[in-house]
Amino acid sequence: MPQVEETYDIVVVGAGHAGCEAALAAARMGLETIIFTVSMDSVAMMPCNPNVGGSSKGHLVREIDALGGEIGKNIDKTYIQSKMLNESKGPAVHSLRAQADKAEYSRSMRMTLERTEHLTLRQAEVSEILAEGDKITGVRTFSGGIYHAKAVILCTGVYLKARCIYGDVSYPTGPNGLQAANHLTESLLKLGIAVRRFKTGTPARIDKRSIDFSKMAEQKGDERIVPFSFTNTEEDIKREQVSCWLTYTNENTHNIIRANIDRSPLFSGAIEGTGPRYCPSIEDKVMKFPDKDRHQVFIEPEGEYTNEMYVGGMSSSLPEDVQYAMYRSVPGLEHAKIVRNAYAIEYDCIDATQLKPSLEFQAFQGLFAAGQFNGSSGYEEAAAQGFMAGVNAARKLQGKEPVILDRSQAYIGVLIDDLVTKETAEPYRMMTSRAEYRLLLRQDNADLRLTDIGYEIGLIDEERYAKFCDKRATIESEIQRLESITVGANKEMQSFLESVGSTPLKTGSTLADLIRRPELNYEMIAPVDKERQPLSTDVIEQVTINLKYEGYIKRQKQQVEHFKKLEKRLIPSNINYDDVSNLRKEARQKLKAVQPASVGQASRISGVSPADISVLLIYLEKEKMLKNS
Repeated sequence: MPQVEETYDIVVVGAGHAGCEAALAAARMGLETIIFTVSMDSVAMMPCNPNVGGSSKGHLVREIDALGGEIGKNIDKTYIQSKMLNESKGPAVHSLRAQADKAEYSRSMRMTLERTEHLTLRQAEVSEILAEGDKITGVRTFSGGIYHAKAVILCTGVYLKARCIYGDVSYPTGPNGLQAANHLTESLLKLGIAVRRFKTGTPARIDKRSIDFSKMAEQKGDERIVPFSFTNTEEDIKREQVSCWLTYTNENTHNIIRANIDRSPLFSGAIEGTGPRYCPSIEDKVMKFPDKDRHQVFIEPEGEYTNEMYVGGMSSSLPEDVQYAMYRSVPGLEHAKIVRNAYAIEYDCIDATQLKPSLEFQAFQGLFAAGQFNGSSGYEEAAAQGFMAGVNAARKLQGKEPVILDRSQAYIGVLIDDLVTKETAEPYRMMTSRAEYRLLLRQDNADLRLTDIGYEIGLIDEERYAKFCDKRATIESEIQRLESITVGANKEMQSFLESVGSTPLKTGSTLADLIRRPELNYEMIAPVDKERQPLSTDVIEQVTINLKYEGYIKRQKQQVEHFKKLEKRLIPSNINYDDVSNLRKEARQKLKAVQPASVGQASRISGVSPADISVLLIYLEKEKMLKNS
């Protein structure tokens, strides 16, 4: 029986946040790309929380944007509330977060895909990966269609053999009742790819009309809007914002959960998959933290044109009747009407140590993976991996070296290095604490760190790059100007310092040194800065941070130099670890499995000790196998 046969350069499997970024990057780099989804309604769908960004995740979004990705632009178009988190702390942990209109976010991203040249959207379930030896040749769909390709990117999210569960109810479906992808896992296993089972969950959605907001604290957005995309200004995207609301669980809530804990599939053993440690269900929180008498509950709108409200902080897999009792025990939710039940979802994914840092499988040429399929959690982590997988699949076909960001360059580098190097026993979530060089990897300077790379890749156009270069030059010249202008300890100067609560000068001082004072900033010294020219807010921000944190930044740059030395010491791909005598058995097994590209990466593998690294270095030097990048 004749079957459909088509040929593309790249096939992307899955159209969630990873798949969208992968497909857009590849197509914009000129590769003929097709992206498959089990449902066109699931393109860039947000099945869980209705927001983008947040602590450390905001960093990822701005880095993707600096490199030429789409997620930042899309949330800027479709946000309904914007907030900068951690503003009372240092700039390293400032994190932008925006509530999204879920329907508009999905619609806008789908339209972007549909309007992109070299990109085809296709609703079909991919059921088989086609390969000749270790070389990928395409995919087959469940209907029998064959799509030849030189590279395939797996971005299956939580759809592989997905199973939604609450109480005794269990049914084979993807999120939001969409079709699961039930056939691809078997193909992966036949190829020798190791698969494991993870789980995540989501809270109930509640009808806005049944909520008493008078018993909750209103959470408004920021007056000053900071865009996610460096291509936008506040004026481009400013709008009237929608409020969120804060309430709390109480002892009654906790008693309801404890009394019914035996009915939770999480505790009864009905759920096999491992869940995320840093985004636990409410029953997890109550049982693991019995000393806490309350937990925060955020009531967040799912969009402007729906009454559905997301109950943040209360994801659950408890039975339906317990969900009603539990939610209605929370102040303001006494008469809550559930629109969608909370549920847990199990799905197949992989241990990402099977991948190279480029996100290509070690065992197969042309097979890449990204997103929750790699054992991560979150839209932002997925988008970052998808973008890099799309870029590297395209570059492989162009005969170019992969783009690999290291831990000192980007949160994206930390994320991918952790996934492919360290064993993750649960869904991986990005956190600022995971980044050793977070003072350098701030969200405010993502463009200064990465736009050159985006331009070299071909995803930053000439106009945007010229504006970026002008911004960078302005920052550098303004810092130099402030360092070169000295003010004296005259009466006028002393009077000014006294008026702003700063100590008098004993000798002359540069304007830069004044800004370095904790109580002063760039704007405050304007009265004594006679040569100042108008500058944009983002330039002023960079000037201020670079001056105020100069000592810390220099110290961290020195740490990076030490880190780079080990990263530059490359391990040849043909090394046989069985020949390295005195390596411990565990270290030998781990090194064989991960196949680290550098001594630096080898040193971060769980189970490889500093002593093992010393043994490895001696062997490489003795055999003259050590290379420098």
